[in-house]
Amino acid sequence: MNPPALLNILCYPDPRLHTVAQPVAAVDARIRELIARMFATMHEANGIGLAATQVDVHERLIVIDVSETRDQPMVLINPEIEWASPEKRKGEEGCLSVPGIYDGVERSTAVKVRALDGEGRSRVIEAEGMLAVCIQHEMDHLMGKVFVEYLSPLKRNRIKSKLVKAQREVARV
Repeated sequence: MNPPALLNILCYPDPRLHTVAQPVAAVDARIRELIARMFATMHEANGIGLAATQVDVHERLIVIDVSETRDQPMVLINPEIEWASPEKRKGEEGCLSVPGIYDGVERSTAVKVRALDGEGRSRVIEAEGMLAVCIQHEMDHLMGKVFVEYLSPLKRNRIKSKLVKAQREVARV
């Protein structure tokens, strides 16, 4: 069997990254195919999380695998945060849609999330550490928010200029 076809990851400042995702209506063959393609795309890009918004599909779907061995895939469909710890921590974040840029973002240290899995079953995930950060980061994408929006306007404009210039150079090749 052939591996799933890879998807194109939108790069900041693409305006489509600011689209608010709609709920997934049904976990069907189309969604399962999208999940497989998103995992293949995320792994190929050496990411630990990918929201459907990042591949220009504006539905509430996230794939995550924060394991070192890449063997603990997690699918969150229509995720909702039920609880977030009041304790917050600032940590370095990067994003497949903001290549080569890392900066500090403050996030809750733990979250409790309700979502459907890849089979359409409801589940509750209690996460802390890297998984909690990843869930919050990817859920921001579903709301049309990119992590650089937590940074100062000066930093954000520098990042935007750098990425636009890089995209122009790639387009010339």
